[in-house]
Formats: sequence, structure tokens, C-alpha cells
Amino acid sequence: MKNGPIFFFGLFFILALSWAGLVLGTNAQLGDLAPHYDELEGKAFPERAPGLAGQGLLVYRDLGCAACHTQQVRRPDFGADKARGWGERQSVARDYVHQSVPQLGTMRIGPDLADYGTRAAKNGATAASLLADLYNGRNGMPAYRFLFTERKVVGEPAANALVGGARAGYQLVPTPQAESLVAYLLSLKQTYEFAEARPYEPAADQKGAH
Repeated sequence: MKNGPIFFFGLFFILALSWAGLVLGTNAQLGDLAPHYDELEGKAFPERAPGLAGQGLLVYRDLGCAACHTQQVRRPDFGADKARGWGERQSVARDYVHQSVPQLGTMRIGPDLADYGTRAAKNGATAASLLADLYNGRNGMPAYRFLFTERKVVGEPAANALVGGARAGYQLVPTPQAESLVAYLLSLKQTYEFAEARPYEPAADQKGAH
């Protein structure tokens, strides 16, 4: 093919241009995004997850939880996430500024978890009840019993031991991985009203236009 080198150079140029537009363009748009400091609250949002919750994020990633759960509440006109109680507002890029690898997910075999900590507080879920769910499984979620250790009771049972489930004279104690995972789930909150999270409303002179 006489023009082979030109063809392959052109193909390479197109691919490189597409990559630059996707990666460099996105970085130019969102690379400088930072937490929003609220002067009335006296702190920045989103808040950085505490240390134990940060460790739980690593457990969440290692277990592949993003294969069944998303962490992105869709805007009101793009689904019924709000009606399901998964969040009061849509997720925006600023929600993930503290995450090097946001766990957005692609499938919803289980419920969205972007605002799970808020739901848990409303529903009365506690760290103890979540640990029990991890051990027993719930609503189609598999049991993660390898995150717990059966130990012989010596003296008083451990304060964080599960109620029931162990042999007589033994107790089920969550591993540090289980406790950090629960701390991470309870830290997932998207409640602050960022300006960019407000639903888009067309300008007055555009309403009614087709």
C-alpha cells in the first residue's frame, strides 16, 4: 500500500487527538475542583472521611462492592433515585474530590450507596446492625463471614462481638476490615447543597422555546 505510512500516521493522530480531548479536556475542566468552604458552617464540604472510614474504602474496593452498588444519585429527570430514598439531590463531581478512585459503579444489583450514611441514621441502622448484616447477608447480599473471627470467650465477651451465631462458649468478633468497612459505609453522605447540584432551570427568555 503506497500510502500506508500516511494512513497509519493519520490513524495515530486521530487516536491521540481523541485521547487528548478526553483526558486533558476533562482535567482542564475538573482538575482544579476543590471542596467548597462554607463561611456560615466554618468548614469545607465535602468533608474528608475519618481515618477508619478511609481504610474501609480500601476494603470496599478489594471486595468489589462497586460491581453491585453504585455511588451516584441521578438527577431528578433521569431516574427515580430520589423517590427510592437514595438521596435528596443529584451527585456532582465535587462530591468525589477526596477520592482518588471514586467508586461510581456501573450496575445496581443492590441499592445506591452514595448517601447511605444519611439513610442509615434515619432508619436507625447502627454499626452493630450493619456488622450483623455483613455476617448473615441480607436482601440478596451475600454473607461475608470471612470478615469475622470465632474466638473462645475468656472472661467477659468482647464489646463488639455479634449477638448469637457462635458455638457455645465462643463469640464472633469482627475483624478490623469489617469494622472499617462499616465505618466507611456510615460515612457516605451527600447532603450539602452544592450550587451545581441544583436542577437546571432555563432562563426566562428560553422557557417555552422548542
